[in-house]
Amino acid sequence: MDVTGSIALVTGANRGIGRRFVDELLARGAAKVYATARRPESIDASDPRVEALRLDLLDAQSVTDAAAAAPDVTLLVNNAGIATRTRLLTDDLDPLRRELDTHLFGTLGVIRAFAPVLAANGGGAVVNMLSALSWFATPGAGAYSAAKAAEWNMTNALRLELADQRTLVQGVHLGLADTDMAADFDLPKIDPADVARASLDGVAAGAVEVLVDDTARFVKAGLAGDPAELYAKLGL
Repeated sequence: MDVTGSIALVTGANRGIGRRFVDELLARGAAKVYATARRPESIDASDPRVEALRLDLLDAQSVTDAAAAAPDVTLLVNNAGIATRTRLLTDDLDPLRRELDTHLFGTLGVIRAFAPVLAANGGGAVVNMLSALSWFATPGAGAYSAAKAAEWNMTNALRLELADQRTLVQGVHLGLADTDMAADFDLPKIDPADVARASLDGVAAGAVEVLVDDTARFVKAGLAGDPAELYAKLGL
């Protein structure tokens, strides 16, 4: 898919990776970008090609309204997400349900709303922002890992279901990016702009999976072996 001239919608576009997706899409010649967030007033819409829309993954009506307001979308970037740092055994389960509602059911709801739009506009592409934590877990991130694992296989399933309408479905995996969500982690982080560039390069090449950094590549390579060896190498 050629990003130049595309009409994109990005969720969670007010900051972090989502904001860099908007910047990169504009730099590559996108005709229009619908930048969405729970609070659209927080979005930088100074470029005339950017239209701010309200979209809350936990508010089904806002998703329906966004699809009605953006009937020309050819590229959907599902970036919005949360991280509650919930432990599965000892913490209250409501945050786990919120993570699943956001990453799995919320993202799925957006795709279900926009799949007919993409079909009507020639197929286009869907990008789902996943994580290396789709494939392993760390202490304190059990809820996030479980939700991202579910979103990863949902991405795989939708790739098959959307193939007949010629919609590319891409999963993007990375370790840590330098965003507000990762601010408290004293670990190496990549530039969020690098994530957007790698993903859109993949869209242009028809790639169904993008491994942005060394962390994602290391974990993916380790999945073929004994999980105990992978966790030992990760120091877990």
